[in-house]
Amino acid sequence: MEESEIKVIDCEIKEIEKEIRKLNERKKALNKRKEKLMNDVIRQKSLEKSKRDWNNSNFPWSKKLKSTLTEVLKINNFREHQLSAINAVMSGEDTILVMPTGGGKSLCYQLPAIVMRGITIVISPLIALIEDQIHGLKKLNIPAGMLTSNKSEEVKLAWAALDGKNDNVNLIYITPEFMKKSKRFMAKLQKVFNQKRLKLFAIDEVHCCSTWGHDFRPDYQFLGCLKAMFPGIPILGLTATATTAILDDVQQMLDIHGSLILRATFNRPNLYYEVRRKPNDKENCLEMLVTLLKSRFSDKSGIIYTTTIKDAETLTTSLRDRGLKVGCYHAMLDAEVRSKMYNKWITGSYQAIVATIAFGLGIDKPDVRFVIHHCMSKSMENYYQESGRAGRDGKKATCIILYRLADIFKLSTMVIGDKVGLRNLYKTLDYCLNSNACRRSLIATHFNENWSKEDCNSMCDHCAKSKKTTSTDIAPYCRQIYKIIDKAADTETNLTLLKLLDAWYGKGTASYRVSSVPVPKFSREAAEAIIAFLLINGYLKEDFVFNAYANLTYLVRGPDSSLVTDSNYNILFTHDETLKI
Repeated sequence: MEESEIKVIDCEIKEIEKEIRKLNERKKALNKRKEKLMNDVIRQKSLEKSKRDWNNSNFPWSKKLKSTLTEVLKINNFREHQLSAINAVMSGEDTILVMPTGGGKSLCYQLPAIVMRGITIVISPLIALIEDQIHGLKKLNIPAGMLTSNKSEEVKLAWAALDGKNDNVNLIYITPEFMKKSKRFMAKLQKVFNQKRLKLFAIDEVHCCSTWGHDFRPDYQFLGCLKAMFPGIPILGLTATATTAILDDVQQMLDIHGSLILRATFNRPNLYYEVRRKPNDKENCLEMLVTLLKSRFSDKSGIIYTTTIKDAETLTTSLRDRGLKVGCYHAMLDAEVRSKMYNKWITGSYQAIVATIAFGLGIDKPDVRFVIHHCMSKSMENYYQESGRAGRDGKKATCIILYRLADIFKLSTMVIGDKVGLRNLYKTLDYCLNSNACRRSLIATHFNENWSKEDCNSMCDHCAKSKKTTSTDIAPYCRQIYKIIDKAADTETNLTLLKLLDAWYGKGTASYRVSSVPVPKFSREAAEAIIAFLLINGYLKEDFVFNAYANLTYLVRGPDSSLVTDSNYNILFTHDETLKI
């Protein structure tokens, strides 16, 4: 009797669980629909605000703006969207300005701060970037304060301004980390607000607020309290890189729903984009760089980006050994040494700086003629921003990525902790692997813009010299790879890229090989391209193993591997004909 009742109960529980799953799926769908509708409402409000003519000189402060621009900041004319952003924030409108690196975002809070007087708080992610801006303002005899844990002159100026003892200081720079932990600062800011001296919050690199962004910073989320604590004070968010989804997220987090969105085009027509296959042999790679610096970029200034401090130091030494004048720049150098390296590069004593990606935020060097990525960037946003440090004077400059699949597995262990880190990394891999599309069109698509081939004007390697491409069905090769992976799984063996390639080509450890898998007739370079394509498209995936010494990554079957078991299933891979697959 009891057993039959238990069976009945079990059946009823299963039915309830089934209903719960259905309800959860329905709830998930409704939440997704609700989020879309809310974002649509926000975008509509932003659109309505954008219809107002902000780009005119009929505001009460227009004459003072123009005179301050020319007489104090020594600038003759506004660039695209600068006047609109300034008029909007001075009208009390929350505004997000998306403008390429070097487009002049800092003017959009510096000029209003000088004209409005009072206090403008500039929230910036890096002390080095803050110091660079204050240095630039000093040259113009504009005092500005900053708040850090040290006791510099600028720190004293900031506290004095907050206390109302120095009305000449209208700009105070602070990091979100310091802002979050300093109760003293927040208390003084509350007094400044009550005294009606607080005029504007400017949030630089505002994409850092979004968990969907490429550079999420947890302390930026503290800024979500600003609207509630300081009602009526406009917020100006600034970024060089943000998709529509990230802008939606930023508005939600900062509680500035329906703010004015000003977006400049991402197209930098003076930059030439190029991707080169990076030689596996270190000496060959080094020779490629030496040739570029001594011939194509002879007597030209540039930046070479590396992934790690060790890479930066090793590459600098190797280039110097070959007679090149280059400096090394990374976070672990003493401030005095960093400053020396930077100044030698700025003055032309060094042809190039070999640096980690932290270098370059806010650099004021307009004549950077080349930016070379010795290793891929972690995201398209990062790449756009880093490459954008070239050609800030509007003259032609070159941006080159040296691409090699092995570098992906070094980067993936660094980004796996980020919510969308791996997805962003694979988008950059896709950009490098693409064999025929205009580089500009790929960037445009990523940032929700539409550019035609004419917009490129032959300023990328594909448009300048069209390559012959062909499509190959690589499903049979995928099935061969699965056989190797499955054998490794059966013996509880982890396969790195190198081990997988060796097994495929009948080399390395004999136990990894599969007798029924023929040795490919194409090059290992072509094999790497096939593996990269399978990885991007979900036929392979990375399996991460964490131990006390390092984060490791191995290749396993991907989520779409079940599709490939059908012998009629095709995977078309479009590639450069030189790969000869």
